[in-house]
Formats: sequence, structure tokens, C-alpha cells
Amino acid sequence: MIRTLIVDDEPLARRLVREYVLAHDDVEVIAECDNGFDAVKRITDLQPDLVFLDIQMPRLTGLEVLELTQRHHGVIFTTAYDQYALKAFDLRAVDYLLKPFSQSRFDEALEKARTSLGRESAALKDLAQQPAGKLERLLVRDRNQVHVLPLDKVECVEAQDDYIRIISQGRSYLKTQSLTDLEGRLDAAVFVRVHRSWIISLAHLRNIERLAKDSVVAVMNSGLQVPISRAGHDRIKALL
Repeated sequence: MIRTLIVDDEPLARRLVREYVLAHDDVEVIAECDNGFDAVKRITDLQPDLVFLDIQMPRLTGLEVLELTQRHHGVIFTTAYDQYALKAFDLRAVDYLLKPFSQSRFDEALEKARTSLGRESAALKDLAQQPAGKLERLLVRDRNQVHVLPLDKVECVEAQDDYIRIISQGRSYLKTQSLTDLEGRLDAAVFVRVHRSWIISLAHLRNIERLAKDSVVAVMNSGLQVPISRAGHDRIKALL
């Protein structure tokens, strides 16, 4: 049996997928989710073979669910928006279904899924590790809890081995990601790489101090002192 999870914030959309599944004896719907937070937990706990994943949802998008779960296989995207459908197709996901879709189109996507079940998709892996486009917020998963950090609340980010440490509103959050990957997705007019191990938000910068001839630090509004390299100092001066 193909153990299947349906993720969509629209009840009618979930019901339609469930009805289409009835035509296939080898497919079992093990759960439904109406939001991304629940989807992250269900994907982690249930490990379904196949996920019908709506891309555009409130709270967490389907792409953010993919990022948080690091799901690299068995995904059929569903969407009512052409631009998202084309993006999913370009990423060579199992398939995508553009709403409203028919039983025959559903069957076609499911047949493609059958032939690739259990095989990791390099494109899905890349998307889960580094979703395309500029960030609007940072997502951090801590066990079964998901923290959503608005970018205007992020003070700075530090590289720590294979992790980054995000400092926001007096708290630190660890996430598996490289500082370089994150830098490429942040607004360069606000977030500046001031050191090989540090990115700061200019919105949280109090002042720059010279501690010694070759030692310059960024003093953040919280009082945190962040080291600045020569190249980082030049970047800040160019923006300020």
C-alpha cells in the first residue's frame, strides 16, 4: 500500500483528493492536514510514502514544510497558482496538480509517483535545503516546535560549524544551514556579512567601535559586540 498524506488548507480540495484516491486500491490515506505546522509533525511522525502538498497555505507554505522536514522524495505539489506550478515542475518534483484538476490528471500524477517511490529526488533535496527566492522570515525547527522569526526581529547570525546561530529578541536558535547560503537569500541592503562568521542587521546596529588598532566591533542594540573584518568594515561603510 502507498501510505499517503493530504496537506491542504481547503476542505474541498482535501475531499477531492480523497475521492480520487478511492479509484486506486493500492493507495491508503493515513492522515490529512489543514496547515503547515501540522504537516511538519505528521510527515515526521508518520513518514508517509507520498504527500499531496499544497504550495500556497497560510502560516507555513508547502515549500517551507519541505524545508523544515527535509523531505526529498514522494511529493506531488498541488496549487491554484500557475507560477507555483511551473516552479514545482521546473524542480522536477514527482509532479504537480494545478487546481482544479480531473480524475485523469490525478491518475497520471499518481502513476508517475508509483514509478519513483522510495527514490530520492536531487531537486527536492536542493529545494528542502535551500529554497529559491529571497527570504521573508526565518524558520527554525526545534524538536516538534517550529519557530517563525520575522526578519526585522533578527539581530545577527553566527556560523557555528555545520550550523548557524540566529540571535533574535534575546534568544538564540540553531539551524542546520551555511552562513553563505543564508547570506545569498537575505536583503543585502539590511543584512551585511561583517566577518567570515557573522552577518548583522543594520537595523539593530547601535554603533561601530575600534577596540585596538586592528580590532573593530559592531555594537548591537542589545549590547552584543560582533567582530568586524576589514572587508566587512568596507561593506558597512559603503551602505552607511
